[in-house]
Amino acid sequence: QVQLVESGGGLVQPGGSLRLSCAASGSIFEINAMAWYRQAPGKQREWVATITSVGSTNYADSVKGRFTISRDNGKNTVSLQMNSLKPEDTAVYYCNAIITTYNSRSPFTGWGQGTHVTVSS
Repeated sequence: QVQLVESGGGLVQPGGSLRLSCAASGSIFEINAMAWYRQAPGKQREWVATITSVGSTNYADSVKGRFTISRDNGKNTVSLQMNSLKPEDTAVYYCNAIITTYNSRSPFTGWGQGTHVTVSS
């Protein structure tokens, strides 16, 4: 079984920065892709960024130029560097992954528990 754990959330002022991390653990053969999503109060969960095992990245228009997703395959982690934060970035941020495991022919897909980010003065 694979588990995902997010960390790094907190309270920051507008214009500030935060770095989120997501650590995957379990019977991992390869992390095919990892992504960040976020959900603000009263809103639908939305996609933020994706990175593949070979380093290809994609970003939502709302965060393009401000956020950077990166990976460390040796440590089975993915990070989200968030700069120039705005109040509308306030949300619970979730890690999502597609992972090939040693004991299953079907890839694992799942979510972490989320980490809270609040942008306020």
